[in-house]
Amino acid sequence: MEADLIIIGAGPGGYETAVEAAKNGLKTILFNGNRLGGTCLNEGCIPTKCLCKDSEIVAQFREADRFGIDDFTFTVDYHKILERKENVVATLREGIATLLKMAGVTVVNAEASFKDSRTVVADGEEYTAGNIIIATGSVSRSLPISGADLDCVMDSTAILDIDYIPESLTIIGGGVIGIEFASIFANLGAKVTVIEYMKQILPPFDSDIAKRMKQALSKRGIEILTGAAAKSIEKTDEGIRVVYEAKGKEGEVISSDILMAVGRAPRVEGLNLEAAGVEYSPKGIAVNDSMQTNVPGIYAIGDVNGRMMLAHVASFQGKHALHTILGKEDDIQFQYVPSAVFSLPECGMGGLTEEQCKAQGIAYTVGKAMYGGNGRALTMAEDSGLCKLIFSKEDHRLIGAHIMGAEAAMLAQECVNFMTAGATAESISQTIFGHPTLSELILTATGAARF
Repeated sequence: MEADLIIIGAGPGGYETAVEAAKNGLKTILFNGNRLGGTCLNEGCIPTKCLCKDSEIVAQFREADRFGIDDFTFTVDYHKILERKENVVATLREGIATLLKMAGVTVVNAEASFKDSRTVVADGEEYTAGNIIIATGSVSRSLPISGADLDCVMDSTAILDIDYIPESLTIIGGGVIGIEFASIFANLGAKVTVIEYMKQILPPFDSDIAKRMKQALSKRGIEILTGAAAKSIEKTDEGIRVVYEAKGKEGEVISSDILMAVGRAPRVEGLNLEAAGVEYSPKGIAVNDSMQTNVPGIYAIGDVNGRMMLAHVASFQGKHALHTILGKEDDIQFQYVPSAVFSLPECGMGGLTEEQCKAQGIAYTVGKAMYGGNGRALTMAEDSGLCKLIFSKEDHRLIGAHIMGAEAAMLAQECVNFMTAGATAESISQTIFGHPTLSELILTATGAARF
């Protein structure tokens, strides 16, 4: 079968690009190797956010006395929580199928591999196209330590399917995935320990936010060990033992369950990239700023190129690649990307951190606002949090935003909107913010910046 465009992978980057391509008149074939929506919908963003919300409500119920509600009792039915998660995922998956059908995209429910630079093979059938986009996403990483391959060691996919709340849970990895699951199960009543190799949790985040986040999670009963390297995992009569090393000394944690959450790796296995001559490494498929590989007509978007493993980045990389194919110009600014951790408390960020500014030699100034000084935060009983903004000293533009607290993800998005528009401290200060809202934290932090 011949087409104008072949897309391998049906995650957000793949299916959204397929719909847009079809709308632009391209005969498009989308290969869905697993389930529509990819990792994000089926094993990542959406199911975990369902659990995050449920666990947040449970945490609020446990603190009902803060809101004047006494003698409040409740029970948690984890099977109903899982059922809600599955219903949300199924609803969104059906929606994607409808979008693709309405757009006229041909969906092939099979894994595809390259025969040559213009041909892929799936279930014994050959498909050709002038342009091919690889959007196969990523897979969970694991540490090369003794016991990592034991059947008791769960990854982020497996833990979504357990039908119980662990009595105790050890999480190896304090990045976004590890911290979200730590928050989820701690809120649901599990005793949680996080072992993180780096000196701070959430390594990509600003150090001020990471430090405050560690303190906030510790107050919620989560034990966090930073600068600790997991050395081995073993089953014992007492439970699952994880041996780690920190500051030259060995320690151990014993728990009923264990999660390996040390990041994700580009999914390239089975693509037969060699047949197409596409260059790749363990870090992903090499692409230029137009998402083109070294082979003309072949593109790679999303996690598989290893540039930034976020679903929304995959979507916009797909849009950018499609624009290149169609000969269109765009002004997508990939340097301004919002990201978030949907833990309790929530974290959001966009742009540069202080550490990055220092490394790049950028003269900057910082403005901060505390949630405790915001009227809306106080009415919500969300007075613990920080909004930290970074401005360029040269032209006063907003270049970084780092937030911990209620609705941090939305506030970070608002800041990224300002960055994309090239907003300065002066223009933000002259923007009318509604009152009382959490967004006023941005205005307050801007006013605190000194040039």
